[in-house]
Amino acid sequence: MTPHSTLPFARTQGLVTRLFRTLALGVTALSAIGPSLAHAASSAQFEAEPFGTLADGRKVSRYMLHNKAGMSVQFLSYGGVITAISTPDKSGKLANVVLGFPTLEGYTRDSAQGGLFFGALVGRYANRIANATFDLDGTTYHIPATEPPNTLHGGVNGFDKKLWSVKQLSDLTNAAGAELTLVSPDGDEGFPGTLTVRVSYILDDDNRLSIRYRASTDRPTILNLTNHSYFNLGGEGSGTVENHVLSLNADHYTPTDDASIPTGDIAKVENTPLDFRTPHRIGERLRSTFGQMRHARGYDHNWVLNAPTGPAPRLAATLTNPASGRTLSVFTTQPGLQVYTGNSLDGRYAGPSGQTYRQTDGIALETQFFPDSPHHQNFPSTVLRPGEEFDHTTIFAFGVEP
Repeated sequence: MTPHSTLPFARTQGLVTRLFRTLALGVTALSAIGPSLAHAASSAQFEAEPFGTLADGRKVSRYMLHNKAGMSVQFLSYGGVITAISTPDKSGKLANVVLGFPTLEGYTRDSAQGGLFFGALVGRYANRIANATFDLDGTTYHIPATEPPNTLHGGVNGFDKKLWSVKQLSDLTNAAGAELTLVSPDGDEGFPGTLTVRVSYILDDDNRLSIRYRASTDRPTILNLTNHSYFNLGGEGSGTVENHVLSLNADHYTPTDDASIPTGDIAKVENTPLDFRTPHRIGERLRSTFGQMRHARGYDHNWVLNAPTGPAPRLAATLTNPASGRTLSVFTTQPGLQVYTGNSLDGRYAGPSGQTYRQTDGIALETQFFPDSPHHQNFPSTVLRPGEEFDHTTIFAFGVEP
């Protein structure tokens, strides 16, 4: 049951549907996924260690999830940042396939410079809100303009800069996991309602990292959550992802203006450089003069994922690096996928490899609701009300080409 980007869609979707149903029944049911996970023994492990101190004296910890296949995931209590995902290539060699920094200072420095959100949990509202305002139930709310006049990724002090509480999920079978919890008070960055957020990271023995987002509120609010990891399946510091091959399960996208704010249209990808319905090299059309590509200086767009949207994750994207043989399949219950080719990476940052990051050195695959949804009634609603639960899951399934 090793995931491959070349598995037939129906078979791959079936495996993931079974995985999600067991997660929905509770983490104690994870062993019911299928015969390959039915055995009792597992070497999945959970570890924790100090990872520095914030300027106000609060301690940050790094957590590590390991599975029996040798894959591992590392993340921080600061921002829920995923700092490393180590997975094997076609020869079995492990390498970290996400961009990041070797020390806490790298992540806090990134935030101070405006932030590219390396590996972080993003909220309250991932992506952009036009004019840093939104209306809800007759009230206008004002939030910090971090890309004046607009807001990006939740404001000045978004979830990526918060210190999350972390506890081990100890009752898993054939998987290692943790739950991160954050209480965002009423008025946090201008958003209404006290919001309680729980995010689980679960790494199973079939090299799948599941991220489940759950949240509830005591007042009507808006919410859009995602993870902002930059992937490079050749390994961190290996250079451009232009030779990676990408396919997207999307017939449409949401065009933007020159400030990356959606126009409100839902357009066909057909006959545009945004058509990844069949696999294409990322660099193949990266330098197109198509207006949308020039606005964003590359890919930084929301794709409207094909139906069905429902309680079980469906295939959103596949990414393959022919040189290493590594593959990544992304499944989600979210309606959209923001694909970002690191267009603002300009050499200011250097990762654990000691190599500086340049444009296209990583690709973000951000499962989420659509940007600026509060201003577009034709977009899926991001309103969360008391008594409702925000509950969405994304699965990053790693494998190698056969």
